[in-house]
Amino acid sequence: MSSTDELIANNSAYVASFAKGELPLPPAKKVAVLACMDARLDPAKALGLQEGDAHVIRNAGGVASEDAVRSLVISQRLLGTEEIILVHHTDCGMETFTDDAVKEQILADTGVRPSFSLEAFPKAEDDVRQTAARIKANPFIPKKNVRGFIYEVETGRLREVILN
Repeated sequence: MSSTDELIANNSAYVASFAKGELPLPPAKKVAVLACMDARLDPAKALGLQEGDAHVIRNAGGVASEDAVRSLVISQRLLGTEEIILVHHTDCGMETFTDDAVKEQILADTGVRPSFSLEAFPKAEDDVRQTAARIKANPFIPKKNVRGFIYEVETGRLREVILN
């Protein structure tokens, strides 16, 4: 049985325990979370979120990429969120490479250099600040209530990053 088959089979237990009734379409807590995709980080558990509470947007590094910004714009403008929480983490793989090195490796493997930015960064705290600055500077995101955190994969603790 593949991992996907096992996970789909798990859905039966989920369906059996599913809270019947309607969940609100706009997030109940009016918050969007932009977090890293790292498997050691579960934003819902770390923040105590339940289904229907928040939009959770994930990507490598939790960066404000074009697609993440697109989701934040929809979250705020169409679905009423008013706050944004950024969650990066300790021991992040994004701190272990440079864009150029990986792009060169991909070029050598495929013959094509990726046009997209990988957005590697040397220090998670600094990237939280950069991500927040990008969001605050974006004219399409109307509400600039942004806070940033580092999730400690060693303890589960969220440590707030002071934004400039």
